[in-house]
Amino acid sequence: MLSGPLALIAEITHRCPLHCVYCSNPMQLAGAQSELSTEEWASVFEQSGKLGMLHAHFTGGEPLARTDLAELIAVAHKAGLYTNLITSGIGLNEARLKTLVDAGLDHIQISFQDSREDSANRIAGAKSHAHKIELAHAVRRYKIAFTVNLVVHRQNLDHLEEMIAFIEQLSPERVEIAHTQYYGWALANRAALMPTHAQLEKAVAIVAEAEKRFAGQIRVDSVVPDYYAKYPKACMGGWGRRLMLINPAGKALPCHAAEVLPGLSFENVREKSLEWIWRESPSFRRFRGEDWMPEPCRGCERRSEDFGGCRCQAFLLAGDANVTDPACSLAPEHHLVESAVREANSGASVAQSAFASSFVQLQKLTADLWTYRTNPE
Repeated sequence: MLSGPLALIAEITHRCPLHCVYCSNPMQLAGAQSELSTEEWASVFEQSGKLGMLHAHFTGGEPLARTDLAELIAVAHKAGLYTNLITSGIGLNEARLKTLVDAGLDHIQISFQDSREDSANRIAGAKSHAHKIELAHAVRRYKIAFTVNLVVHRQNLDHLEEMIAFIEQLSPERVEIAHTQYYGWALANRAALMPTHAQLEKAVAIVAEAEKRFAGQIRVDSVVPDYYAKYPKACMGGWGRRLMLINPAGKALPCHAAEVLPGLSFENVREKSLEWIWRESPSFRRFRGEDWMPEPCRGCERRSEDFGGCRCQAFLLAGDANVTDPACSLAPEHHLVESAVREANSGASVAQSAFASSFVQLQKLTADLWTYRTNPE
């Protein structure tokens, strides 16, 4: 008997004040006019509780763009869900923070782009770094869990030690050091974002040292690039096995990027119940289990650990969602990843100075696209 999902990833909006070039392609995102209403989201959270989910992760875009966020958190809390807000912090002051905590917020994750203000603001495309620091100090005045999310890549990895020391001063219970994953905008800008072998080896050693130093005080979780791993990650804990994502327009997805896959139709919570979608929908059953697997996955002893890797990455790199994730060293298409790694370690990769110039152009394009998506008139 298939158990229910463990957690709901609630993408309550795709609106965002930042313009990070490693984030999703805004032309693939839902506009404000298509977002689920307060009542529709309330139904989603109530169904999630009845389905046995344990967590509700409020994300986006920037979830603070929803003026009804406190009401949504309250409904999720009443449904018995552990509520987690994943945010840039833009749009949050201490008064609103108190309102969210009073509504039942259990955990907040604040993203930082760098420890250096100029670099952080440049990467984010907005002057947000100083505000994030103030907010982090405000969070510590409330009895909620606090995580710092740090996205690392070629452009900031050389001062990882400095960034970890900066995070330590914010006193979180947990820090997530996540290398950029190459989907959407990040895939388009992979040459500028992928670290070199030398950068990655040094970063792994720095993180290991931080884990020892922080033992018993701060939990450190680190996500390395698939491209440098021997085996792929079990994306989202396996397709349709542990998590359900609802996007702002109400589509239920097995993962953030699933809509890139051709030939799949995803059910909408406006039309179907969460339980039916989880147990019966063709989209959630498509890559669940092992029957769909090709060789070498089908005969691999790791098939119940990584489930063949990421279906979206398989499609984006190899053009076929049914093949073994090319990030796997055993995959027939692994040469595609090897080629990208060679490029990242050659002189052909985008230099820092060129990247700084392209950042401005890309962020302007992203901002223009957001304006169109949120206000097409």
